[in-house]
Amino acid sequence: MAKLSKLAARRKAIRDKKAAMTPDRRRKKAENQRKRRAAIKKGKNIRGKDYDHKTKRFTSIKNNRGNRGKGTKKEK
Repeated sequence: MAKLSKLAARRKAIRDKKAAMTPDRRRKKAENQRKRRAAIKKGKNIRGKDYDHKTKRFTSIKNNRGNRGKGTKKEK
C-alpha cells in the first residue's frame, strides 16, 4: 500500500468512515458480530475467517475479500 501524505490520509479516513457508517455497512457489521459471537459460543474456530454475506458462511479472508478468485471489479 502506498504511503499517503498527512492530508491525503486524513481525507481517506473521512471517506472510509463515511462509507463504513452507511446503513448497509452498519447492518452487515452488526450481522457479522452476531454470527461471530454465536460461532465462538458454539466452539467453532473462526480465526482468520470472515463471514461471507453472499455464501452465508465463514470463509477465509483471502477468498471472501477477493470474491472467491474472481476479483471485485464486477462484483454486485
